Amino acid sequence: MNPSHVHDPQTRQTIVRLLSSMGGAKEISQYLKRFSQLDAARFAVVKVGGAVLRDDLDSLTSSLAFLQDVGLTPIVIHGAGPQLDAELAAAGIAKQTIDGLRVTSPEALAIVRRVFHAQNLKLVEALQAGDARATSIVSGVFEADYLDRERFGLVGAVKRVDLAPIQASLQAGSIPVIASLGETVGGQILNVNADFAANELVQVLQPYKIVFLTGTGGLLDADGRVIDSINLSTEYDHLMQQPWIDGGMRVKIEQIKDLLDGLPLASSVSITKPAELAKELFTHKGSGTLVRRGERVLQADHWGAFDLPRLRGLIESAFGRRLLPDYFETTKLHRAYVSENYRAAVILTSEAAGIYLDKFAVLDEAQGEGLGRAVWQVMRDANPRLFWRSRRGNPVNPFYYAESDGCIKQEKWKVYWYGPAGFDLLERYVETCAARPASLEEPA
Repeated sequence: MNPSHVHDPQTRQTIVRLLSSMGGAKEISQYLKRFSQLDAARFAVVKVGGAVLRDDLDSLTSSLAFLQDVGLTPIVIHGAGPQLDAELAAAGIAKQTIDGLRVTSPEALAIVRRVFHAQNLKLVEALQAGDARATSIVSGVFEADYLDRERFGLVGAVKRVDLAPIQASLQAGSIPVIASLGETVGGQILNVNADFAANELVQVLQPYKIVFLTGTGGLLDADGRVIDSINLSTEYDHLMQQPWIDGGMRVKIEQIKDLLDGLPLASSVSITKPAELAKELFTHKGSGTLVRRGERVLQADHWGAFDLPRLRGLIESAFGRRLLPDYFETTKLHRAYVSENYRAAVILTSEAAGIYLDKFAVLDEAQGEGLGRAVWQVMRDANPRLFWRSRRGNPVNPFYYAESDGCIKQEKWKVYWYGPAGFDLLERYVETCAARPASLEEPA
């Protein structure tokens, strides 16, 4: 199925209906437009763990079939760890790992090959039973060489990726389902770690999305809650210093960073549950952890440090209204924080009552990436006290509630603040917000 199929009105209506509980029609349309402009091979690589194949096959196949129904064909690569553990144990072969890699003897390889073939066919047949088109690919993609024959046995390191079998499947409108088995030039089959195989495939394909489907549904914070987004440019160093980052999670984050460093800036990694795949792909809020390389945050206390036409365009696009022509000339800047590609910005001004949040602008295309939150956090770390106003009904208000220490509701405005503030200061905050003139033109 060609990606242009998503322009079909009936298909769009189906998407909106199926995802109505996940997000608005506007954001769904944004993602469809973005995805439909990509080459079929660059939409998404979905890495499926063996535990997902064992425990959540129905949700997995439903989500993958849904993507195909709306004209988007993911490339699927899978592992089979738990299944291998069980089959090897049943054959009396003890599990042995070195540096997280499974040592593979000739006897074990025969079982590895059989298990991977069985799990691959299991997923392909489940997709076909759900009226999806899928192609089994268990060889011909990963040319490999021995990683270290003395230490690991028949374990391979990928040396070359052949896209021909994948392209043939995509051209037929069929989901490629790839097993992480490699072959040497001489035809020897080798066991290849599924994560490493996925990474090599991604580097060649340069996809827009990389999705890891897991049982946890994302990376978890110190309280066991899913981290909704990570902007590596601004958060990586701080995140890796946290005591609750255990060894496995540390390795996963390092791998993701290495992966994204070799991909275009627009690429991202999503970690989510199979049942939440569509929600993660099609809505700003998503459902798991979205990891992006992100953008540096530019900071300055004078307008001359910024590209003002680009900054104006960002603000006007985010608010859907025009800035007053003399905004930059008449606004006394305290400090501005702007993402390097001018897709998110926080503008602070100096007022008699204190530092005031004049603008928080995030482009529609950047919503859901965590970019706005990243810029906000850089600003907040440098400003321990702040106040601002927001119109009633502003969709950003829930975020403001979460970030503020309090809110005073007025007839037209809600006044927010964080940081120490007594009654007298709060009164000045309210007075300043009430008297402050508009800086955006009213819509016609």
